[in-house]
Amino acid sequence: MTEITDNFELQNVDEPNLFREMFPYSEIPKVLFDEALVPLAPASEIWITDTTFRDGQQARAPYTTQQVVDIFKLMVKLDGGSGLIRMSEFFMYSKKDRQAVEACREVGAEFPQITSWIRAVKSDFKLVKDMGFDETGILVSCSDYHIFLKLKKTRKQAMEQYMDIVRGALDVGIRPRCHFEDMTRADFHGFVLPLAIELMKLREESGIDVKIRMCDTMGFGVPWPQAKLPRSVPKLVHGLIHDAGVPGELLEWHGHNDFHKALINPVAAWLYGCASCNGSILGIGERTGNTPIGAMVVEAAQIKGMDERVNYPVITEIAEYYRRELGYEIPHNYPLVGRDFNTTRAGIHADGLLKSEEIYSPFDTLKILGRPPGVAITDKSGAAGIKHWIEAHGGEEISKDDPRLLAIRDKVEAEYEVGRTTAISDDEMQAWLHEVFDENA
Repeated sequence: MTEITDNFELQNVDEPNLFREMFPYSEIPKVLFDEALVPLAPASEIWITDTTFRDGQQARAPYTTQQVVDIFKLMVKLDGGSGLIRMSEFFMYSKKDRQAVEACREVGAEFPQITSWIRAVKSDFKLVKDMGFDETGILVSCSDYHIFLKLKKTRKQAMEQYMDIVRGALDVGIRPRCHFEDMTRADFHGFVLPLAIELMKLREESGIDVKIRMCDTMGFGVPWPQAKLPRSVPKLVHGLIHDAGVPGELLEWHGHNDFHKALINPVAAWLYGCASCNGSILGIGERTGNTPIGAMVVEAAQIKGMDERVNYPVITEIAEYYRRELGYEIPHNYPLVGRDFNTTRAGIHADGLLKSEEIYSPFDTLKILGRPPGVAITDKSGAAGIKHWIEAHGGEEISKDDPRLLAIRDKVEAEYEVGRTTAISDDEMQAWLHEVFDENA
């Protein structure tokens, strides 16, 4: 096992440390820097865990049992037996929650494995045992904002409560996954490290792994090793591994997108030794949302290379399911799955696409995501854009100075000369295509 140190003791302060120099509240939070650096140390193996049916359910109308099963099956299909999407966590308080768990178990998939989440109360362990789980998430609030202002406890009282709950899990053979809530506003050396050290001692005594989920509850984490604690993701990961003796494979990053860092922060966690990153389908989650799972699948491919077992086109299938079955509106410019993510409106870009897709397409989107590059027709498209649209929609190969193409270009320009501001729809283009080509047949 990784060496556990005793260099950090609980600092049971009388007043909460709210890090007002970083979090003045009346101003935008500040990122502070120091001269201390930690080395890049990528995890040898990386994977993703899912919270679509836990955190994701806190941001939308509850899924029906059938919808949960459908989405779970899509995740199974995306993973392809690779273990890249390692686990999926579920609520289990209502009858409907438990029905969804059982229905997903009947799918019989190896990955993602199904796990649970409970409050930090011993009575919830009966639910865990009754449902046959061998692991559960446990809420472990870490910042003084939570300990003093919400729980109305001292740090010592909070730690004693958390340790008692974790012992209760270990006593009945349940592997605890401790969710260090609000860790990016917590006193790292005065509370987080001492708690992690004690948890690793329990792991050593029991022989049962104790996982730590680093929760960036308010999205305050930043990916820079030069930033000060508690906001630096690299320093948080490095400290838990090297000062508390937590193996990287027992660490997991859980982020929120309040400051647009829900994707870069988990990547930083991977690069500094944390093996696991938590996310949800399309990033749907509390407030601004979580890390999008599809995006992390692509990030993993960039860091470790593509895995032939992973079915990357299912990223597109998942988005289509959410549009079709749930009526979920995905922003048109949303990376990877938005309607227009690989669609250009600029004529000069369309001209580049005609010469070589690689000029203006980041990768082979048809092969990897099942979506060819597209061109939307506007007054900026020009003859090159119209040519690309015609050929992409099954028309004949045509030159940019073909009279028929120029006739369509004239129709497009006429629309905008009278004040049009929206793109020309595919239906309009098809109608003009038939009109012009039929006239000149």
